Amino acid sequence: MLRVGVVGVGNMGRHHARIYSELSKEGKIEFVGVADANLERGKEVASQFKTKAFGDYKELIGEVDAVSIAVPTSLHKQVALDFIENGVSVLIEKPIAESIESAQEIIRAAKKNNVTLMVGHVERFNPGVLKLKEILDENLIGKVVTLTAKRVGPLPPQIKDVGVIVDLAVHDIDVMSFLVGRNVRKVYTRAGSAKNPLELEDYAIIMLDFENATGVVETNWLTPHKVRTLSVVGTEGIAELNYITQKLILYNHEWVEEAKVQFKEPLRNELEHFIECVKKKKKPLVNGEEGLHALMVAIKALESANRDEAIDVEFT
Repeated sequence: MLRVGVVGVGNMGRHHARIYSELSKEGKIEFVGVADANLERGKEVASQFKTKAFGDYKELIGEVDAVSIAVPTSLHKQVALDFIENGVSVLIEKPIAESIESAQEIIRAAKKNNVTLMVGHVERFNPGVLKLKEILDENLIGKVVTLTAKRVGPLPPQIKDVGVIVDLAVHDIDVMSFLVGRNVRKVYTRAGSAKNPLELEDYAIIMLDFENATGVVETNWLTPHKVRTLSVVGTEGIAELNYITQKLILYNHEWVEEAKVQFKEPLRNELEHFIECVKKKKKPLVNGEEGLHALMVAIKALESANRDEAIDVEFT
């Protein structure tokens, strides 16, 4: 039985704990416990999901085979390395790290210690995104020309160490790369801070050059309600996806059709995939290099906004 834990049970980590608890009840894993620097919060979550609470995440080392890391981005590297160097497989919530150098260090350590490293780009496991990938691969709307995403909503109070590009836009950067099967070659961004109390950017328009297609991401923390949409224009039609409802509509000159998408919580898909990868030593759908690519593009997007010019993305 695979022994699993969660480090950091704030907003996202609490959901990891919930799903691991469900998987434990189904006999698929042993949910060992949760660790949080705020022990009271850890105890509350542990009590809710019938597991143990630890005030120091290092207490989980030796007790688990795999762990979800959902601490603030600035802490990702240290927490991940402590587990990886002790032979524990890790799923790191996106972004993989706070810097390119830290991400590369995590990737090297995972390879050296032969453990599974997965990055939590949860939209990759959205059934609507997976169905859209099938449709594009089958050429049902022709050659992809443009992809346009809108990911906006109110400022999450728990996000204090990164701006809206690294926190939100990174989702669509990753999804677009996945859909077109290419890395970003060049990025151009306009961004700024309108109301963010920490003066981090809270709005951005990002243009992505994929060589074979162009992506545009609109993101902000100024819109009072959450919107998560993606439109893909092809030479023979268009596809429109609502990430939240997982509704996917295809249009061409003669018909409108809704794709069959079986609704399922993306995070559950993601965690089940992580467990399977650890058990079977499979390559994750979102590995360290793909997490690094999304982070690198986000960082280059910030650089582009600061310099007001297009920036090349060199990824090897």
